Amino acid sequence: MTQWQTICRKQDLVKNTGVCALFDEKQVAIFLCGQTDTLYAIDNFDPIGKANVLSRGMLGSSGDKTVIASPLYKQHFCLESGVCIEDDSISVGTYSVRCHEGDVQLAAMG
Repeated sequence: MTQWQTICRKQDLVKNTGVCALFDEKQVAIFLCGQTDTLYAIDNFDPIGKANVLSRGMLGSSGDKTVIASPLYKQHFCLESGVCIEDDSISVGTYSVRCHEGDVQLAAMG
């Protein structure tokens, strides 16, 4: 059974920007994207730049993929899969995320 942990209120998020939150002792970058208010959650740690910065990156697209560009070296990470567009041998973790009664929630292991 999936357990959900509330991170913040959806109204606290600014569309098309990221926010960092602590989840299961890890920094997670959460994004509210596009005209359909799609939520994404990935690790905040940039494995190339070796810093917790992805929540401060620039959202965009690469083909049909929604991506975040790292603010350090500008690599793009797919928000759905976590895979780096420039080097598919590198990826970041992704998380199940939902909006439930106005709360943004991530799936907790359990």
